[in-house]
Amino acid sequence: MDSFRDPRLSRLFLKKISELKPEGINLMEVCGTHTVNISRFGIRRALPRGLRVVSGPGCPVCVTSDSDLFKSFQVLEKDATLSTFGDMVKVPLKRKTLLNLKAEGKDIRVVYSPFDTVNFLSNSKEVVFFGVGFETTSPTVAALLDYAVEHNIKNFSIISSFKLIPPALKALLSSKESKIDGLILPGHVSTIIGTKPYEFIVKDYGIPSVITGFEPIDILASIYLLIKMIKNKRPMLINAYPRSVRPEGNRKAQELLYKYFEVSDASWRGFGYLKESGLKLKDSFKDYDAELKLGIKPENISEPPGCRCADVVRGMITPPECPLYGKICTPENPIGPCMVTSEGACAAYYNYGG
Repeated sequence: MDSFRDPRLSRLFLKKISELKPEGINLMEVCGTHTVNISRFGIRRALPRGLRVVSGPGCPVCVTSDSDLFKSFQVLEKDATLSTFGDMVKVPLKRKTLLNLKAEGKDIRVVYSPFDTVNFLSNSKEVVFFGVGFETTSPTVAALLDYAVEHNIKNFSIISSFKLIPPALKALLSSKESKIDGLILPGHVSTIIGTKPYEFIVKDYGIPSVITGFEPIDILASIYLLIKMIKNKRPMLINAYPRSVRPEGNRKAQELLYKYFEVSDASWRGFGYLKESGLKLKDSFKDYDAELKLGIKPENISEPPGCRCADVVRGMITPPECPLYGKICTPENPIGPCMVTSEGACAAYYNYGG
């Protein structure tokens, strides 16, 4: 990986970017890992003044709505075991987190992989996996479902809060608020879905887009390519991450995912309900649907007062423009999810500087 962190090559790309005079151009990165690395490697600060790179809806924890998070709280009221990823247990809801409830004795298991859930499926209690994430994570949960079906496990179910990236990008670009000139597209998601689902970005909106990896050279090269296309007024979709992304994506992962799930409407933080932007279990697997099995009811939950995480995930503002940022809202005392997870824009800005 050393060649992707070559300081000499980094300086060369920065020089080429500056020579294109990119002042007034607005780019958006659409992946939480890009958000972290752009800050961690100091890329944002090294770019020419006037070139704006904002974060988009690529942090799965950040775009999970409070109404979806509330479903996981309801699971614990049913005396069931809740399994989920570490960042979700730290997201505040009505001044409480799942971590608080765990400290109070609720049965919450933090996992690094969905398959860690297998370790406690022998319990007599219902085990519910709270599934959040994009096309990258959801196939791994489909694999867990495959295991449960194959072994005829009856005390397992999931809450599906999975999201699909292309519909969110369509909503973003269709918005009158949008001032995006180019998109840095996610490498992880694209590894699963391929390049075709993004073709509408250029065809319908004339916005140049580059799929790229996560190292400094990957990111700087994508920024250079985007600015060059903008300046030449020749928008294209470029796969600059061919070492991982194929045009057709990962077909095996896609087949497994759509064996158990189908496209559905979904609730997003910052976007509200978006049509065909999420995944739900197929009717033939409804016995594994925790909402049906446990009688969990959806409920509308208001955003924390003053928190502008919803605007951050749409790229409307940068984190320091939120009145709570760095004052009331810090990684030690997060008010919104953008400050909870390392992939959140607020946490990235706070930890590494904007």
